[in-house]
Amino acid sequence: MAGPVTEEHLAEIEALRASIAACRICRDQPLGGSQFRLPHEPRPVAVLSETARILIAGQAPGLRVHETGLPFNDASGDRLRDWLQVDRDQFYDRSLFAIVPMGFCFPGYDDKGSDLPPRRECAPQWRTKVLAAMPQIELVLAVGQYAQRWHLGALRGKSMTETVMAWRRFLARNEGPPVLPLPHPSWRNTGWLKRNPWFAEELLPELRKRVKTLIV
Repeated sequence: MAGPVTEEHLAEIEALRASIAACRICRDQPLGGSQFRLPHEPRPVAVLSETARILIAGQAPGLRVHETGLPFNDASGDRLRDWLQVDRDQFYDRSLFAIVPMGFCFPGYDDKGSDLPPRRECAPQWRTKVLAAMPQIELVLAVGQYAQRWHLGALRGKSMTETVMAWRRFLARNEGPPVLPLPHPSWRNTGWLKRNPWFAEELLPELRKRVKTLIV
């Protein structure tokens, strides 16, 4: 468990939070050239914390999150909160949860109307700095394949299903805080949840037990 929060740590978190809020790299310096610039005004959404022991590592904000500035402020968030067995007040209490997606800004839609992947500029610019500023984190919830790719690297499976099925192995790692891989709580994964009942029967009880312990 982390020790008392220092003034230096508070200042570091506040400075980083302000820098992220001011970031416009995906609009002004997009990877691949100006034709790949974010087509709308960026609105970085990330919840940093000097005390939270749980980090929720998601993918990227959707349109509603972009409009409200509140992460997981949609049906996916409702499902995620059910998985964690916490209410909205607990979920949005930054002393309990840090919420830092792989991409901080809504990436827009593809030709089929689905959300594009997280912006490629974001994680290389910010991820290491954010994780270093929150050494008190004791559990990382890697939500979706992009977060799993970053936090598990070569240890992840060939598919999201294979990765999530290996959750016990990742929790047992001795290097860094344990990482618990989760599917994205989107409605698009409802079929996956029905086809994989072990997720609700085996993984969710362990998730809820750990969350309950870490938010006291």
